[in-house]
Amino acid sequence: MEHETFQPPNEGTWELDTTHTSRPITWFTRSALVSGFPRGFAEGLARYGLLLGRYDVAVIGGFLYAQRLPFGFGGTATPEQMQARIATSARAFTEQFWREDLARWDEVVKPRAVAAHLAVQAVDPTELPDDELAAHVERCRDHLEAMFELHHRYSAPSLMATGDFLAGALEWTGATAGELMGLLRGTSAISTGFATAELDALADAVTASESARAILLSRDDPAALLYSLTTDPGAGPAAQAYLDAVRYRSIGYDVGEPSAGELPAMELGAIRAAVAHRKTGPGDDGDASLTAIRSRVPAEHLAEFDDRLHEARLANRLRDERATYSDGWAVGLARRALLEAGRRLAARGALADPEHAVDADAAELAALLRGAPGPGADEVAARFRRRTTRTVDDAPPLIGPPPSPPPLQEELPELARRASLAVDAAMANLFAVPDIPNSATTVRGLAVNTGVYEGPARLVVDGTDFEHVRQGDVLVTRMTSPYFTVVLPLLGAIVTDRGGQLSHAAIVAREYGIPGVVGTREATRLIPDGARVRVDGTTGEVRLLN
Repeated sequence: MEHETFQPPNEGTWELDTTHTSRPITWFTRSALVSGFPRGFAEGLARYGLLLGRYDVAVIGGFLYAQRLPFGFGGTATPEQMQARIATSARAFTEQFWREDLARWDEVVKPRAVAAHLAVQAVDPTELPDDELAAHVERCRDHLEAMFELHHRYSAPSLMATGDFLAGALEWTGATAGELMGLLRGTSAISTGFATAELDALADAVTASESARAILLSRDDPAALLYSLTTDPGAGPAAQAYLDAVRYRSIGYDVGEPSAGELPAMELGAIRAAVAHRKTGPGDDGDASLTAIRSRVPAEHLAEFDDRLHEARLANRLRDERATYSDGWAVGLARRALLEAGRRLAARGALADPEHAVDADAAELAALLRGAPGPGADEVAARFRRRTTRTVDDAPPLIGPPPSPPPLQEELPELARRASLAVDAAMANLFAVPDIPNSATTVRGLAVNTGVYEGPARLVVDGTDFEHVRQGDVLVTRMTSPYFTVVLPLLGAIVTDRGGQLSHAAIVAREYGIPGVVGTREATRLIPDGARVRVDGTTGEVRLLN
């Protein structure tokens, strides 16, 4: 059996990634992630001429680690190549590359990705002979790699306009990043849920159908109730459309997390919440907030403030769309194939449990399905145990020497400096969490979306915990991802350990119009499941009330 150690692949600095997953990476996902993630990132960074040249990732000790390297690191770029890179960064702003990228995303890239997903989804793994299922598992792995690459190829365009706005507005206004990000509210519809239109249509259909309303009032088995809803004369087509839209949507970033279709209680709860109480979304205070913040901008910067805000609002939706239409779908499709492979291999004793299939890589699973030698059931079970019993708290936050300081901004040409400042602002507000002391009764973090909400805390560590989320709960989790959107109709507030004002949890709270506090560092440790809490989205405090 493999004994994973925290031995890095090189002598550089590796930082623990706490934004994508809170547990070790499954064996199936590793190669696709480590290949696709940095390749996509490098393409996006080169496209914008950024002096952050590479954002590499590696699985160390089972966990995801990242390494940031400047362009030309170790003398790998000539002076001419450096000048060309800087010239590209200048053009990125003068020509507003993100507009071109957004148009290409809408017209070419997103439709092509959807078509690729649907082609994989059209294959029913349960109907395939073992040899064809083996090939399908390998296809899902390659599809996942391509979608990891796509997601991160669009990281730069999804963050540049927002980072540029923040970098300037923070300096000009003295406002907090949270106040400034509030000005982007209402510009990312995808952040309120991938299947929002389908859910709204279903809520309308249920409201108009007495028999469908009776089904939702029943306390029978959730899976049985969902089936009854799909066969209801009035609401059936809308119910089927919604469930089809979310069925293969992953709740997490890795195939070890369940897809929405595996969580019928959560799906049913989301439908009940949508019928009972429509979220109104952003409040009507946006104009007042903008007026107040604009009044603090020096006159000589006002036109530029307006221009940067306009561009940030334009590009903001790409932040979550790039994930929703890439790996968020591909992860769920891969898991579907893996569970079928696991079912067959467990039936013949090659695996101890169907769920263990996620901790064999694609080549190993294909070999086992074809009757060739592969890892033993005990070995894969040990991998599964090791992955599911550890969290990022068990991994060192840093491996190697401390990170090198960034190049001095003053040494860069003006537009290259602007690009560097935009990257710094985006990265700081994506990952940085405040160092504010917590207590046994009060947890503090970054305030997201004004308002106060009291309700029961629902601690979500793994995707299966979503089955316990009920309408009006306060989601308390390490971090959220764009794939959490299926559960949004249930929530009264969001509290996370990790993430800044550009994190998905912060975006969701703003777009969905609910209070949120992110970057508390310790909420999942200090807030017991079921405890009644008061979330203050203005002060950034979460108080335990009992």
